[in-house]
Amino acid sequence: MKKLTKDDLTKIKEEYQATLSQREEGFRVKVTVHMGTCGIAAGARRIAEVLMEEIRDSGAQDVIVTTSGCAGLCSMEPMVTVETLDGPPVRYVSLTDEKTREIFREHVMGGKIKESYALAMGYEASY
Repeated sequence: MKKLTKDDLTKIKEEYQATLSQREEGFRVKVTVHMGTCGIAAGARRIAEVLMEEIRDSGAQDVIVTTSGCAGLCSMEPMVTVETLDGPPVRYVSLTDEKTREIFREHVMGGKIKESYALAMGYEASY
């Protein structure tokens, strides 16, 4: 068996990530609300409520909201990560109800990243 190179591993990772969202039960967009203790204290529960309201009001059937623990950026909470089938994940920080509604309308429903609210785009890697 041949040894895998860094390029081989990168290709495997990219192929896996490209299909990851598609395996999330057919959802086009996954929004993760970071709900560590610091996120909850900063208002992450309200952000999750706003997202659920927006999904309900828009009638979107292909958007899922999930939660995670601490993302390690306490001073930037509340925050969410938006993952779409055709783009990089985007981490949005220092959210309010209105910012969250804008992100939902423009990025989740419209496909346009709201760069002014984004901290980072793309996958994290250790190399």
